[in-house]
Amino acid sequence: MTTVDSEDDQDFLARAEPMRREMLAHCYRMLGSVHDAEDMVQETYLRAWKAFDRFEGRSSLRTWLYQIATRTCLTALEGRGKRPLPTGLGGPRTGPDDPLVDRPEVPWLEPIPDAVLTASPNDPASIVTSRESIRLALVAALQFLPPRQRAVLLLRDVLAWKAAEVAELLDTTTAAVNSSLQRARAQLDEVSPSEDAVVEPTTAEQRALLDRYVKAFEAKDIPAIVDLFTSDAVWEMPPFVGWYQGGADIARLIDTRCPAEGPGDMRLVPTVANGQPAFGLYLRGEDGVHRPFNLPVLTLSPEGVTHVACFFDLRLFEVFGLPAFLTDED
Repeated sequence: MTTVDSEDDQDFLARAEPMRREMLAHCYRMLGSVHDAEDMVQETYLRAWKAFDRFEGRSSLRTWLYQIATRTCLTALEGRGKRPLPTGLGGPRTGPDDPLVDRPEVPWLEPIPDAVLTASPNDPASIVTSRESIRLALVAALQFLPPRQRAVLLLRDVLAWKAAEVAELLDTTTAAVNSSLQRARAQLDEVSPSEDAVVEPTTAEQRALLDRYVKAFEAKDIPAIVDLFTSDAVWEMPPFVGWYQGGADIARLIDTRCPAEGPGDMRLVPTVANGQPAFGLYLRGEDGVHRPFNLPVLTLSPEGVTHVACFFDLRLFEVFGLPAFLTDED
């Protein structure tokens, strides 16, 4: 941003900067990409800073920033397709012995680290960056909505804007907003589990399950890996288009396709993405150094792991603040 050289500039930064995290969450939900969201937040703040002398205060600064951010995202989405996960491509499940098909040209959905969204549980932005509003399944489902429907749903159901406020932002009628919201909710219900259907394990159960997950993978213990997953668990790993279902198929995929040969070849560093447990997974090279391999994001239930989205975009390791490599001393 241009150098601050006036009282207005200083006033803008002092008032707007505390809202940057929630603007990032909003742009991420709209775009499905942490990298694109960061760019749109920068663009939002640049536009707001340039127009701040014309801000009349008829709405709150927060509302004004959301208006700019939403318009900025809608412009960015013009002519773009959705950001899917492999399960969103509509193809049948893949067998673990089928060839791996790599599609790096697809603009895949990306996870986002919790750390960039909320500084602490007491952060005022926590209402709009809650776990439920950034879950990977929800953000993936949002990609099925046309951009304007996506904006309506987020503004009405996540940010609790009034229909008239959304209509003014989108230059449409209240009736049109209500109709769009109804269609968006119906479409979302078809592709995303309801919040009531998401039953999480207790803290102790989750900790025990994650401990088992780390031990099984770091030992490449195939029977233990099978036992981690529910019978209908799904494994997907963009940019590969296949998706796999069931503990036996998932374990066979890892057994036969993962280059780790045995105990010690994989190491997992815990992190949190989209309000869900995640890991930076490192693979040992011939020199003994463990380097980034992929970033799995887990969905858990009391019965076991129900879903893993394993991201092979290694740029995410820096975004998540994960080490560039691990040595025996780490």
